[in-house]
Amino acid sequence: QVQLVESGGGLVQPGGSLRLSCAASGFIFSSYVMRWYRQTPGKERELVARISAGRSTYYTDSVKGRFTISRDNAKNTVYLQMNSLKPEEHGVYYCNTFDPVGSTDYWGQGTLGTVSS
Repeated sequence: QVQLVESGGGLVQPGGSLRLSCAASGFIFSSYVMRWYRQTPGKERELVARISAGRSTYYTDSVKGRFTISRDNAKNTVYLQMNSLKPEEHGVYYCNTFDPVGSTDYWGQGTLGTVSS
């Protein structure tokens, strides 16, 4: 079955960096679009970044120039490098993929990024 396991969250000061990883299994990773979402306190879950099978990328406006999404198909892993983190970006970061055949969204358990001085 499909599994997505995030890691790399932690405590960082404003302006600091975190690198998140999402290890995937149970599907042909290289063929799927992979996404990172975040849920910050009091807000709905939002799409942060997306990378296609062909490695084209999308970023929400607020993270452009600071975050980088990448994938390693040999390791079935997608990454999110987050630099210059802001306190309002504290929250849980989720890995996601969507199976168009089964019309099913798959989510990891999330990893907490705490941005605080």
